[in-house]
Amino acid sequence: MTSKKRLGIGFIGSGFITRFHIQSFVAVRDADVRGVWSPNQAHAEEAAKLAQSLRVGEARSFASIEEMVAAPEIDCIWICGPNHARIDNMERILNTLKSGKGQLVGVACEKPLARNVAEAKRMVEMIEEAGVLHGYLEDQLYSPGVRRGHDIIWTRGAALTGRPYLARSAEEHSGPHMPWFWQGELQGGGVLNDMMCHSVEVARYMLTKPGAPRASIRPMKISAQIASLKWSRPEYAAILKKTMGADVDYTQKPSEDFARATINYVDEEGHPLIVEATTSWSYVGAGLRLSMELLGPEYSLSMNSLDSGLKVFFSRNVRGAAGEDMVEKQNAEQGLMAVVGNEAGEYGYEDENRYFVNCFVDGKQPAESFYDGLEVTELLMAAYMSAEQERTIEWKPDGLDTFIPAVARGVWKG
Repeated sequence: MTSKKRLGIGFIGSGFITRFHIQSFVAVRDADVRGVWSPNQAHAEEAAKLAQSLRVGEARSFASIEEMVAAPEIDCIWICGPNHARIDNMERILNTLKSGKGQLVGVACEKPLARNVAEAKRMVEMIEEAGVLHGYLEDQLYSPGVRRGHDIIWTRGAALTGRPYLARSAEEHSGPHMPWFWQGELQGGGVLNDMMCHSVEVARYMLTKPGAPRASIRPMKISAQIASLKWSRPEYAAILKKTMGADVDYTQKPSEDFARATINYVDEEGHPLIVEATTSWSYVGAGLRLSMELLGPEYSLSMNSLDSGLKVFFSRNVRGAAGEDMVEKQNAEQGLMAVVGNEAGEYGYEDENRYFVNCFVDGKQPAESFYDGLEVTELLMAAYMSAEQERTIEWKPDGLDTFIPAVARGVWKG
């Protein structure tokens, strides 16, 4: 157990996800946001000021990752920067610790852990060498609906009639905020890598018995499909290039904006289980839509983040500036609008960060770790394999450790 009863958190990255995390710390005890580093110093200072304004910590911006890791007020690092910077970020943390200039309790990394299996294994190697506690930040696992639904299904339905056998999970919205997300070589792929990491892991969690390891259900085969349905169309490719910059050219280098995968598992007794995951950047609706279904012998579960208890209506005479003040990835400012009252809570950031802070304070290794991040990456790369080869892939396929999706190599044409 760590001797500290209150932790200082430092963030690598100052963008959209970091701001969600900072907002969530309003509901987290035993930790303060004390630092932010970003390659854009002005953005780091803005994120630090956000933490100060929310009174979640006397945060300050740091000139380097090394300086932040070495700072005495920093006990844990949350890695929330771009995917292509993961390895460099972790190397800087490790090298600073090895030099004796820092004493971290833990490191938590946002999804996905890496762009491919080789990079994910390198992340695991470095965290093991660092000798600190580690967590894989998968917010949807900690959504109140997911957690409560999992408990009820397993303690009532599964206990009386048998385990669940089919999980469906989807995340859909109209596209990411920043240019690097749209670039396969930087992000590691398209929507499959960006968002199916959520859907695969939350579905796997729902099918796993409480207290049992994820390995208690074993993947057997994967079938997947990817497509560029919207953003490679000439008119939308032009819009994307105008809003995201010349480096995002979907007439030449598209990434998939739709992906689906079916993963066949077996449980401890050899019974078949199925995960159906769907993701898209081509959904136009009220905003970000997260949906989940779980089916068992005599029960079912369903949830949708846009089934909010709060809705507002604005007539065509209400004309305001575009924004996301009602729901993430908001696509309109008029009509009947679903409103998510507390996005940081509903999406799982509050319970997620509370859980990891509690584990780190207690000196306990979190259940959702870098190892889970590696396993998710392996499943995603196998899905890309299936989509490229247009066939079902038996688990575990040869060549997975060195496989780089065509999208991530910039040679996929949609």
